[in-house]
Amino acid sequence: MQMPIDEILRRLGGSDAAATLTGVSAEAVRKWRSAGAIPPRHWPAIMAATGLSLEDFSAPAESEVPPGATAALVLADGSVFWGRGFGAHGVSLPSELCFNTGLTGYQETLTDPSYAGQIITFTFPHIGNVGTNGEDMEAARIFARGLVVKEDFTAPSNYRATADLGAWLRQMGIPGIAGVDTRALTLRIRDLGAPNAVLAFPEDGRFDLKSLAATAAAWSGLEGLDLAKDVSCTQSYEWTGGTWSWEHGYSTPETVKKIVAVDYGAKRNILRSLASAGCKVTVVPATASAEDILRHKPDGVFLSNGPGDPAATAVYAVPAIQGVMAAGVPIFGICLGHQLLATALGGKTYKLERGHRGANQPVKDLTTGKVEITSQNHGFAVDENSLPAGVEVTHVSLFDGSNEGIACKAKRVFSVQYHPEASPGPSDSAYLFTRFVEMLG
Repeated sequence: MQMPIDEILRRLGGSDAAATLTGVSAEAVRKWRSAGAIPPRHWPAIMAATGLSLEDFSAPAESEVPPGATAALVLADGSVFWGRGFGAHGVSLPSELCFNTGLTGYQETLTDPSYAGQIITFTFPHIGNVGTNGEDMEAARIFARGLVVKEDFTAPSNYRATADLGAWLRQMGIPGIAGVDTRALTLRIRDLGAPNAVLAFPEDGRFDLKSLAATAAAWSGLEGLDLAKDVSCTQSYEWTGGTWSWEHGYSTPETVKKIVAVDYGAKRNILRSLASAGCKVTVVPATASAEDILRHKPDGVFLSNGPGDPAATAVYAVPAIQGVMAAGVPIFGICLGHQLLATALGGKTYKLERGHRGANQPVKDLTTGKVEITSQNHGFAVDENSLPAGVEVTHVSLFDGSNEGIACKAKRVFSVQYHPEASPGPSDSAYLFTRFVEMLG
């Protein structure tokens, strides 16, 4: 049975002692009290200090299935959110539960490889109402492990739709759950950080809630996890298609520069944006060495977005990036590519409490003073205090002040944390692809 938070804090010697032991602020401990739960990542330290057991932290799971419920979202602390299942029957792998604030573009979001290892909660209540189609895919399949929404989706209301959301998720083998209080879930993630979770939509309607909670609690999480190799291509290929327009669909632009794009989990619209900026794009796997990249004789190298812990991916990615820099080839990186470039330059990364995910994230360009509204999806960030001399901070988040961009003029490299290709999202930052091509000379 779950022990009251106040009793756990008393055994630790008070709020200040709890904050010191777990390395959090006094405000974070206050939020533990208001939420009635302590994030699972702190349980081992507290158990070691107090002699408490896992049962003292886990909320009692409801054994009776509420009327009409066919699916359950089960958190690592034993909390259960019941709802109506859709998509594929089954139980997801244990995942990090995150929220996305985008109002549109759910299909592009779900097929973004950067969501590997995560269950996505949409804060906007009406998801799925325009159906799905074969063009709005950012990858060949869904890499997210589950979908949580507030309202049941309706029949597709868009002339481009070829399938409804449920049928598409079934085809992709991904479970979803509707009817969840996503506002309460979002507040919980905001105040306590992203929890581990499992989404269950069993075909026989039977739930072993204790086992599901134990599975979620036992998962080590995204820290230390290299997922780029899991979502990357396995062999090199050429990309030629340009961006989409209402009148003409996808374009076939002329190319003037040769670019190698390292695929850590690249979205298709990144490759389209590079092509539309005048690049002949060769895509190589995440594990490509500097020699593999340079043998294509590129004018520049692009480092893509991707999932997982950049420190884990850096083991093989950083030597390759450093080799490219040593050869004097210009580099442009985004998202995970930004974090890996910063690491290759001597910086470090860290895990954000809840990450930035949505299409309405304000970023200030320190070189121009302008503010861009950007599309973002990342749970790790660059520690700008770790950057060495010669590496300039170029962009900053107006939400929390975290780093959003760097540049090193001496090496002709730059990167941003956000997604200038959007899809979904605003196009404020699309100029960065042109800036990259212009830098190539």
